[in-house]
Amino acid sequence: MPEKACYVTLASFPMIRRLLVVLGIALTLPASASAGLATLQVRELPLRAERTLAATVATREFQLAGIHWQGPGRLELRIRTPRGWSAWRPVVEGETDAPDAGVREGRASRGWRLGAPIWVGRGRGLEVRAIGRVTRARALTVRSPVSKVPLRATLAAGAPQIVPRSAWQADESIRREKPAYADTLRMAFVHHTAGTNDYTRLQAPAIVRAIELYHVQGNGWNDIGYNALVDRFGTVYEGRYGGIDRNVVGAHAKGFNTGAFGIAVMGDFRTVEAPAPAGDALVRTLAWRLDLAHLDALATFNGISSGNERFAPGIPVFLRAISGHRDTGLTTCPGQRLYDLIPTIARRVAALGLPKLYDPAVAADESGGTRFTARLSAPLPWTVTVADGSGLELARGEGSGTAVDWTWLPPGAVPAGARWRIESPGATPAEGVLSAAATGALALTSVRSEPGTITPNGDGQADIATVSYTLSANANVAVAVLDATGASVTEIEAKQWRRAGPRTATFDGTSVPDGAYVIRVSASATGGRTASVDVPVTVTRTLGRIALAAAAFSPNGDGRDDALSLTVPLTAPATLTVRILRDGRWVATPFQGEVESGPQTVTWDGRKRIGKARDGSYVVSVEAVDAVGTATVELPFVLDATSPVVRVVSAVPPRLWVSEAATLVARVNGARRTLRPAGPGTLRIPRIERVRTLVVVARDAAGNTATLRR
Repeated sequence: MPEKACYVTLASFPMIRRLLVVLGIALTLPASASAGLATLQVRELPLRAERTLAATVATREFQLAGIHWQGPGRLELRIRTPRGWSAWRPVVEGETDAPDAGVREGRASRGWRLGAPIWVGRGRGLEVRAIGRVTRARALTVRSPVSKVPLRATLAAGAPQIVPRSAWQADESIRREKPAYADTLRMAFVHHTAGTNDYTRLQAPAIVRAIELYHVQGNGWNDIGYNALVDRFGTVYEGRYGGIDRNVVGAHAKGFNTGAFGIAVMGDFRTVEAPAPAGDALVRTLAWRLDLAHLDALATFNGISSGNERFAPGIPVFLRAISGHRDTGLTTCPGQRLYDLIPTIARRVAALGLPKLYDPAVAADESGGTRFTARLSAPLPWTVTVADGSGLELARGEGSGTAVDWTWLPPGAVPAGARWRIESPGATPAEGVLSAAATGALALTSVRSEPGTITPNGDGQADIATVSYTLSANANVAVAVLDATGASVTEIEAKQWRRAGPRTATFDGTSVPDGAYVIRVSASATGGRTASVDVPVTVTRTLGRIALAAAAFSPNGDGRDDALSLTVPLTAPATLTVRILRDGRWVATPFQGEVESGPQTVTWDGRKRIGKARDGSYVVSVEAVDAVGTATVELPFVLDATSPVVRVVSAVPPRLWVSEAATLVARVNGARRTLRPAGPGTLRIPRIERVRTLVVVARDAAGNTATLRR
């Protein structure tokens, strides 16, 4: 019997039935694949074709498989091996196994749901079935032949046995960009790869090669996502390129990659324990890597999310120095049985390789000197030294105990390139270069005005500029506005005492006419130290309050809310540009040209240069260029051309399921009920015990409607 394609519906109330779609694909691989080279093949799945199960046999083997898809539905797959077809298994979405939001590395896979790769050993066929609405899907298969690899180990002195990339035969030609580095390492995340647990020693390097290829050529990442991997035999493999002893930013914990070390145990540990050799290797590697970073394995802290599906940007999250991936994202990784061992792993890491030196810090002291602090795992003698660029010692401090605390008062200017070192017998020393901030020099950094152009007309849009800066030491700070001649025209803040750190001041522009200005931030501190920085700002009142006719629209051709409409009032002639952006990327330009003063109306029907824009959140950017400068205002809106879906879940008690936030007007058994769910999910019809007759009209914020009758 032929299977239908594309999506699953729930119907036949009161009995709910599922229509399963089976998507077959015959997989063939390039005949030119060499014995030791991993190759990837991507095939679009024929969602709307009618295929039978018999049409799924592949003629060439593959070792690893994964699925990418679009749409709210989910997928299941099974693999044909020499032993026959496997059982159906859900495709696990690696939602937070990804680069951080907003970085270029993640753009290639934007809009796709990425299934975690599965090592299958000897795959000869693959079948996928969809449950729910799936609009597009593609199968990715990797041929990673097993070959004898001489696993030469150890990358750095004092490191545990680690197989470098060259030994497991990483394909360096496919890396996309240079590695990015974090200033410090603050945490480590334990992962599992969610693949098979019964691979052989010979297969392990091939698995690492296959994951690398899947992450780079399949997901579009710069390199393999993990910093290190551990197989079940206790062999450790170097992961992402850039130096396993350096703070390389990976793609393994979306929102928390910067300053994190990601190590994955190869296997699936939801219901089984990780093998003892793998656990021992995990402990040895983490003990070495955290010791290099002078990080206490038993420490806890608040990590700040840069944004993922679980934690919005800026949200503080309580973390352990060694955490599981699930602590930061919507995932079960690293599997419950391995996750339960993390407290024990952390204690073993903390006890291995003592003594240790934790949390070294160098900062300017209130007295104008430089203060060196650290913590030791046991009472020991310690030494702090400062030397110039040639190695000539400039100062030395000594003490004993668990706390390192010494302040250096230099007799004069500290030479550029001066270095510091904190050491204690048996512990890994900490060292670095003295910065201007650490030596007490006064500096103003990260100075900027946001926005750079303001329109102070009281309309609530771009009326105020926020000037932000970072002060390197406690100082008196004044903020003033200067005109083109350098004369002060207004004072934003009179001189006042400010502590070191990030600071802000605001400028509303109401006291000055339109024109170009400079905001000057001036600081002075003890010892005659001064610093001053200028940041430009433009004032123009040409652009008035921009009004969107609605915050959502539905370009589906039904005659209701089919276009986004906005009114742009101008008090002077200008060059007007209206752009549509999504995730910071240009989508369309509904208008660009010179216009006279007065209200201007611009519409957008959802069309791009090629095709139509998809449902989602967008930003309309309005830019007006006049004789003074350029003013820009950005407003969010939603494009939603999809009608809400309403289904009956049960008649007793009466429950409905709705696919999105909408207004539901229900006439049930002749009675009218209005329901307003805040989002997708199930809701009960109030004050009704049993459904006899039912009509529901659903309308979402964009004006899309749907009707359910029973």
